[in-house]
Amino acid sequence: MPLVRYTFNPGINKEGTDYSNEGGWNDSNFIRFRAGRPEKIGGWEKRNPTTFTGTARKLLQWSALDSDKFIAVATHKKLYILQGDAYYDITPIRKTSTNSITFSATNGSSIITATDSSHGAVQGDFVTISGAVSLGGNITANVLNQEYEIATVPTANTYTFVAKNTSGVTVTANSSDSGNGGSGVDGSYQINVGLDTFVDGVGFGSGAWSEGSWGSSATGFSSQLRLWSLDNYGEDLVSCGRFDAIYYWDKSDGLTTRAIPLASISGASNPPSKALQVIVSEKDKHLIALGCNPYGSSDIDFMQIRWSDQANASDWTPKTTNSAGDVRLSSGSTIITGLKTRQEIVIWTDTSIYSMRFVGDPYVFSVDLITEGVSIMSPNAMINANNIVYFMDQDNFYVYSGGIQTMPCSVRAYVFEDFNNGQAYKIFATRNAQFNEVSWFYCSASSNEIDRYVTFNYLEKNWTIGQLSRTAWLDSGVTSRNPIATANNYIYNHEIGYDDDGSAMNAYVESADFDIDDGDHFSFIRRLIPDIKFIGSSTEPEVTYTLKTRSSSSGSLVSATTASVGNTTEISNVRARGRQMRLRIENTDSNNGWRLGDVRLDVRPDGRR
Repeated sequence: MPLVRYTFNPGINKEGTDYSNEGGWNDSNFIRFRAGRPEKIGGWEKRNPTTFTGTARKLLQWSALDSDKFIAVATHKKLYILQGDAYYDITPIRKTSTNSITFSATNGSSIITATDSSHGAVQGDFVTISGAVSLGGNITANVLNQEYEIATVPTANTYTFVAKNTSGVTVTANSSDSGNGGSGVDGSYQINVGLDTFVDGVGFGSGAWSEGSWGSSATGFSSQLRLWSLDNYGEDLVSCGRFDAIYYWDKSDGLTTRAIPLASISGASNPPSKALQVIVSEKDKHLIALGCNPYGSSDIDFMQIRWSDQANASDWTPKTTNSAGDVRLSSGSTIITGLKTRQEIVIWTDTSIYSMRFVGDPYVFSVDLITEGVSIMSPNAMINANNIVYFMDQDNFYVYSGGIQTMPCSVRAYVFEDFNNGQAYKIFATRNAQFNEVSWFYCSASSNEIDRYVTFNYLEKNWTIGQLSRTAWLDSGVTSRNPIATANNYIYNHEIGYDDDGSAMNAYVESADFDIDDGDHFSFIRRLIPDIKFIGSSTEPEVTYTLKTRSSSSGSLVSATTASVGNTTEISNVRARGRQMRLRIENTDSNNGWRLGDVRLDVRPDGRR
């Protein structure tokens, strides 16, 4: 029998049945399609050996006028600036206690109890202690006078922490530790930490009055999944933890200074006390707060938008002599998020989408309703690629380029039918401009943390899927020629080699079922001629071709035969028989990249049984 050449359609298609997608690909991991052909994606490696504290949910990169380059890293516990390989903790200070903290220790225990009236801390908060003297034994002044993460909060006036030396080694009190630390102990409390897992309400009365949409469960700020918005205001950084104040880090003050509330800036005039998100309108230099307290009120209105005076981030008082102002949206009950593009800021509420544009005096900004009945899955489930916005809603993917359109998606059911809706707010969208890709990272139904991704190639219009744990992402930019992402308290450079930080990647692509004569005959395959290009640095690259068969459309797949294919493989002798077949190509080698062409099979009819 002559050889049969099999060419499969680009992209992954899981919308139909196993058989109806004949001629296409059905499954993948760590695969992209380029020029219609599947290839292994690039690998990743740690950007630097230092870890950060907490789960990162947002990254931002920018460059100063003196060419200093920064990456802001926002976690559920901390706010950092990364310059070079060093993390600088710029987490804002919530409260400073002066000469008010005392300590007690128990012989044989490393737990220290601190007493500070109305400290306002929650479990997991950080406090920096100074001015303490020794308790008399192992708990010396050097042990006490450092930053601590609060272990428990027994009362509104007490909390505990685990004593450690300056190297981080736990220290146990002895019988001589009977002092209280002296009368001059100060404490600097960082802003309350948030959660790294979404909690859908923790009971009536737990949050501040009016902070929540009508009919929703009341949740305190410290009980919310900590999500940040970050933007650069010239050389400086503005940040806002969702439901928190807007903070400002001034680059000229140096990397060892912390971000401060806008209200603390000299001459500040009525900035929002809390907001859902902060955005810099780059064209006109206005600082915009979404979902904030109206001017003259301390209560958050989740549909309220306010903006500062032009080129003055601290002046929010509307006057005839400035451009500060506000507007309230009408369609919906809460703003979810906003995203700036070249010509506008797109704003999503829970029921609709708006366009916000700078128009100058006298209105400053115009806000127009784009559509109703469409929203967004999470505050980070959108991305701008070439001034086209791609976003994910409750049951579909959409694109906005002046109007809203549903994106045809060949893996829609696969994504939304195996999806953890309880952790939907963790979803974030990314761009990899080098390969014309936008991706969404999300939690599968059985996972409370991100473990899946779905990718759309917006140039070639195909979809791929895979399994990968990432919590935040940045495309290539001023700080890196490669995309960067966070996981396991590290930042990783992506599209580096073909390994998982020094370990092999399990990359594979699998076809849908195919047959001969529409399945009228059983087929027998005895030879396989591969078409593959190895592009990694492995000296002996190898992939595995697996033929899977089934005897009927409803029968189980069986791995009938495998063949190892290397650089010099011309023909592989195989034996496989079935009415329908599948082809799977995979590898787990280190330093091994590859790109597929077409496969040729020696196939012949083999009876009707």
